[in-house]
Amino acid sequence: MKNPYPFSLDNKRYQTMNYYFKTQYNQKIAKVPLNANFTCPNRDGTKSIGGCTFCSSKGSGDSVLQFDADVQSQYEIGLKRMQNKWPDCKGFAYFQSYSNTYAPLNVLKKLYDPFYERDDVLGICIATRADCLEEDVIDYFSKQSLKKETWIELGLQSIHEKTMGACNRAHSTQLVFDKIEKCKQKNLKVCVHIMNSLPYESKEQMIETAKRVSNSSCDAIKIHMLHLLKNTKMGKDYIDCPFPLLSLEEYVNVVICQLEVLRKDMIIERLTGDGMANDLIAPNWTLKKTIVYNEIDKEMVKRNTWQGKYAK
Repeated sequence: MKNPYPFSLDNKRYQTMNYYFKTQYNQKIAKVPLNANFTCPNRDGTKSIGGCTFCSSKGSGDSVLQFDADVQSQYEIGLKRMQNKWPDCKGFAYFQSYSNTYAPLNVLKKLYDPFYERDDVLGICIATRADCLEEDVIDYFSKQSLKKETWIELGLQSIHEKTMGACNRAHSTQLVFDKIEKCKQKNLKVCVHIMNSLPYESKEQMIETAKRVSNSSCDAIKIHMLHLLKNTKMGKDYIDCPFPLLSLEEYVNVVICQLEVLRKDMIIERLTGDGMANDLIAPNWTLKKTIVYNEIDKEMVKRNTWQGKYAK
């Protein structure tokens, strides 16, 4: 059966980041994860302490291998590792851990300016929180985006305030969408993270979150499954009083329903996250990421469905 989805070079029925990069740059691009030693306002006491209840002590940067190296060295080591797999690969610098705009502008310039000047960096991706994006910071990245493609990644997780209040996000849902619009007005690209299977959310609530993201002007989305990790508040709460988690089959169904309501032109950067085996409490099926992706692909073909099928 012919793939009915227009933004694909293979069997995928959704637009991958790999498709976007290949059509924009005509070659393989890899995002090189970096840790610039930031923190977050709900970790240092400015807003709260302890961070989001699901977040690891490494601030969602567990895949970064060189925590003690300076960021320039991290990039060089990470890019070389990528090029061992894809010899002609070029890199995007991906500032992943914690909130990478949580500092005064003069401090941020010292960090980011050298990356904008590097010939071996094609673009910059900055993961941060909506409450750490001041106007002058957005303006700075807007100007720098004339040199290199620049992405801002914002953690939303869920649009439901009750859920995110319990998760200690410590800012409102509306703030995320306000910052999306401010970034887009300044010609920055925006990716939003959402998370499925947060405590006591229904399938319908998860789909509502995807719909709201689709109705915004953001360019991309990352869909994650909740990983319950050791040394996190949510992980400890789960051990004390387990709550329902999506099975693999349920997760595949939810993700497909979310893809169906997302705009056809939206880039899908992720359909599940990376759970570190040594730290993972549950669910164990998330460790087999390739299987998760394969099950989503197979089920979409079986249903003859695709990204944006029911988008409005």
